[in-house]
Amino acid sequence: MALKLDNVTIFKADRWLLSVNTTVNNGDILSIMGPSGSGKSTLLNAISGHLSPPFIMTGHVEVNGCSMTTMPAHQRGVGVMFQDALLFDHMTVGQNIMFAMPQTMKAKEKEKAVIDMLSAVGLDGLEKRAPNELSGGQQSRVSLLRTLAAQPNVVLLDEPFSQLDSHLREQIRTWTFEQLKHRQIPSVLVTHDMDDAIAAGGEIMELSSC
Repeated sequence: MALKLDNVTIFKADRWLLSVNTTVNNGDILSIMGPSGSGKSTLLNAISGHLSPPFIMTGHVEVNGCSMTTMPAHQRGVGVMFQDALLFDHMTVGQNIMFAMPQTMKAKEKEKAVIDMLSAVGLDGLEKRAPNELSGGQQSRVSLLRTLAAQPNVVLLDEPFSQLDSHLREQIRTWTFEQLKHRQIPSVLVTHDMDDAIAAGGEIMELSSC
């Protein structure tokens, strides 16, 4: 599931913002750094299919040789993890994860998958808890499990560790990168923290402000 950014260039109206030409192989993580306004999150929007005016993209976004450039966002199979866990408060932890699972899965299959996923990350028995009963680190883990439950082709991480304290940040960061690499998912990380980029272990791309 290699992600190819083939001469992806983004303009804001008629002003050049950024150009990227690279390939992110299975299990690799491309780190995007740069000052505010350099286009980091805009690039993620272009990959996920959420780019909107005044931004315009040229070039191609491909996964496994198939172009996603003109595909609507919901067909791209791109998972996104944000700064906030963004879990649904009116759902239990288990329901949050099941919500992302393919509709082709049966209810019993989903329930077993939830139990297995939570157990694998040390959250046994929390499937019936409300999200607001979890710690910040637990919410981060559930957020990534929900992203992975959708079986994405690509995962985008938009400063997902920035609101965690330093100890928890390192722990959750290590765990997140291990999960992505184990599942061989090409990923793109946006961060202001060089430690995040170094821990990701892939290419580091620095964008400049315009």
